[in-house]
Amino acid sequence: MARWMCTVCGYIYDEEKGEPSTGTPSNTPFSDLPDKWTCPVCGAEKSAFRKLDEKDVHEGAETTVSDVIVSEMAAWGIQFAFGIPGSSSLGLVNAIRKSGAIKYIAVRHEESAALAASAYNKLTGGLAVCVTIAGPGATNLSTGLYDAKEDHAAVLSLNGQVAFQYIGPGRVQEIDQDAFFRPIAVFNNTIYDKKMAILLLTRALKSAILRHGVAQLSVPNNIQKEPLEARYCRKETCIPDTDILPDRQLIQKAVSAIEQAERPVILAGWGAYGEGEQVLELAKRTGAPILTTFRAKGILPEAHEWVIGILGNVGSPQARVLANESDLLITLGVGFSRYTEVPSETPLVQVDIDPMKLGQNPGTIPLWGNCRKVLPELLSSLNQRETTTIEEKIRTMKKDWDAMRDREADADAVPLRPPYIMKVLSEAIPEEAVISVDVGENQWWFGRNFRIKRQKFAMSGYLGTMAFGLPGAIAGKLAYPDKEVFCITGDGGFSMVMAEFLTAVKYNLAVKVIIMNNHQLGMIQVEQMMENYPNFGTDLLNPDFSQYAENCGGAGISVQEPGTLKAALEKARILNTPVIVDIDTDPKRF
Repeated sequence: MARWMCTVCGYIYDEEKGEPSTGTPSNTPFSDLPDKWTCPVCGAEKSAFRKLDEKDVHEGAETTVSDVIVSEMAAWGIQFAFGIPGSSSLGLVNAIRKSGAIKYIAVRHEESAALAASAYNKLTGGLAVCVTIAGPGATNLSTGLYDAKEDHAAVLSLNGQVAFQYIGPGRVQEIDQDAFFRPIAVFNNTIYDKKMAILLLTRALKSAILRHGVAQLSVPNNIQKEPLEARYCRKETCIPDTDILPDRQLIQKAVSAIEQAERPVILAGWGAYGEGEQVLELAKRTGAPILTTFRAKGILPEAHEWVIGILGNVGSPQARVLANESDLLITLGVGFSRYTEVPSETPLVQVDIDPMKLGQNPGTIPLWGNCRKVLPELLSSLNQRETTTIEEKIRTMKKDWDAMRDREADADAVPLRPPYIMKVLSEAIPEEAVISVDVGENQWWFGRNFRIKRQKFAMSGYLGTMAFGLPGAIAGKLAYPDKEVFCITGDGGFSMVMAEFLTAVKYNLAVKVIIMNNHQLGMIQVEQMMENYPNFGTDLLNPDFSQYAENCGGAGISVQEPGTLKAALEKARILNTPVIVDIDTDPKRF
């Protein structure tokens, strides 16, 4: 459909939209308008109009492609952009500066930008964007974006691209970004035509949100700066929710299986996170003890009478006993990681939003839907079971598990033992805090020995990438500025991204970084031992991390004695600045 402009006042008649004020319906060609039709703005005659082509529509625009992209991202609720500016992204970065609607966080390495964006979605469910340059900027994102891909975190990666790309060898920072991101992204494209910019952007956003993954969009440098009038750009919208309910007959079949089971057990995964109260009601109704995956740790306080703890290699032996003895597992949004080791022959009532994950075990009753909707349907039909015997069994198991962890937490050992550190952290970190956990030995001890209450926490799950902790904490503090935010990390993971402590200082993000410093890649050391290899290549030469924090403009606290740990954490909490608590830990605790 064509557009026609009044040469007197500049009003544009769009054939596709028509003119409601004069009663002209949409899709009315200009030639079909009556001869007496006049401009609805200035009253000029029909003969005063001339036809516009697409170039004319956008030529006089005061906004650029970059301006319109940033405005549209803000309209979709994006509040934060992480990245490093460079020659092929200057138009995008400048548009963010002018807009003021999105806060730009300049990190020290692009991997941190992607990890922070991934963590932001895991902690809030909201979308953040990475903005980087072509070539090395884009490739540096890949580890963080793969973390988002594997953990189904929604992230938008908005990347610069060289102008007039793919003209041959020798071009600086020119790579085929479409090909590079293809294995990572659920949406992957380049804006070659400025008129397609908003359509492609909204499809990217829609894909990231609905498909729970990475959307990648490259914008060549020359196109970023071209004029674009948003009113004449096509775009798409996103459905408000993705609630799914299985067939009622399947719900009834699941209810019958649960009521007939003699030893039902609930295994709550990440897909049930946020539905703790409904999971608890299901446990009370059916007499099924609650186990969780590692990522779902904290769906309910671990001290709760129905919660046994994590099922898996960092979990409790009591959880393993219950899972192995069960005659029906009720799995709620479980990813079936090999580290969880869900019994493979036990019948399941399996709830999952991803139909490809359903049917894990023989005899599975698959309930395709999200836990928020499915759990009330189950609860509305389930009868109350007698639970006195199982409650007594759970109390005994919890008592044994707590006693085991208390024995592990040696309060006198020097250097400090990780179980003791986790015990003190459990007592010191407030219920409403946010925790970002790095990958490595520290993650093992957090899963096993940290007694979580109602804290939010995030980690790198399936990719298991070291260096997640600090970027995740930065994202957490941006998302929840009024909450206390803790990073629990090791010396290996922290040193990979230690420059981002400067980012925290720059933006006055008072994160508390707890470094379990054993001068080793401790998890690798253990893996070598378990496979009968000699220890090699895992020792770390570290700086004084507490002094490093001071040099960066933050605060540093060093802990060598068990008796000083609690006071160190109390001091860190009251300081309104980024803090490193450098804890000397035992590299030979096995």
